[in-house]
Amino acid sequence: MKNIIITGGAGFIGSHVVRLFVNQYPNYNIINLDALTYAGNLENLRDIENAKNYIFEKADIRDADTISAIFNKYKPFGVIHLAAESHVDRSISSPMDFVMTNVIGTVHLLNAFRAHGDVENGRFYHVSTDEVYGTLGDDGKFTETTAYDPNSPYSASKASSDHFVRAYHETYKLPVVISNCSNNYGSHHFPEKLIPLMINNIQNNKPLPVYGKGENIRDWLYVEDHAKAIDLIFHKGTNGETYNIGGNNEWKNIDLVHKLCEIMDNKLGRNPGESASLITYVTDRAGHDFRYAIDASKLMNELGWKPSVHFDQGFEKTIDWYLQNQDWLTHVTSGEYQKYYQEMYSK
Repeated sequence: MKNIIITGGAGFIGSHVVRLFVNQYPNYNIINLDALTYAGNLENLRDIENAKNYIFEKADIRDADTISAIFNKYKPFGVIHLAAESHVDRSISSPMDFVMTNVIGTVHLLNAFRAHGDVENGRFYHVSTDEVYGTLGDDGKFTETTAYDPNSPYSASKASSDHFVRAYHETYKLPVVISNCSNNYGSHHFPEKLIPLMINNIQNNKPLPVYGKGENIRDWLYVEDHAKAIDLIFHKGTNGETYNIGGNNEWKNIDLVHKLCEIMDNKLGRNPGESASLITYVTDRAGHDFRYAIDASKLMNELGWKPSVHFDQGFEKTIDWYLQNQDWLTHVTSGEYQKYYQEMYSK
């Protein structure tokens, strides 16, 4: 059995990756390493928590000694590193939290894998973001060779962590791959993010805050397609390479919110335009990038990946999941979900 450590495996993207690997690779032991901060929720993984090849380790990647001990315990064949502080607004108010987790935490993981991992045959996979590239105008897309130009403390911290991963590959010959993805959407997303926030607020007749005029453009990627791309890159990617993952699915924020409002009006039996009346324009965020767009042709051409879920289908599935999982949403917004760890792992 090969041991694979997935950091941040109780979070939004991480839980989808953990579930895929646990179900698809019975010859792997999947060690989910998560600090269970506000966005890490073990309720995301109830369906696989008793699987024979699943192990949970509560640990903070900022704690070098603990991380080293866990890596020494499992001698991992591979690492898929998803643990990160990821909300741009939080990075503006608390930048040091992002430095400590995204930069220092990543270096701790690199050191631990170098000391205790299978550096001859295994792989350290670092999952990053398209925000490291900065912002685009009306035309063009980010490629793997686009110069880094981060504009927020969050994107700067992720850019720094990317550089450390590449430096460890060049200096210590550590086997690494990196991917930079566009905005994800799907189930189990913490409701500070745009889509689940809007769904929750519409249900509760709360204002729908939209930055500026809502003209900022994002490329949206269905989270399960992202998990499949991570699987493919981990197993088939080339060491030292970077792969961009995108949905080829650009939306202005305001258009996305209006589409969401229309669907929610229909599903909740409301009059047309009722949910849209909740839209409130708020002062634009500092350093708010205008447009992100990913060119994923390298991943498609070299490894054969492509998005499998059309946006209309994925968007509908996402909305349905939140409407059908009110207990999950209530637990997350109230903080009740944090008791789950105590109930499951403190016996």
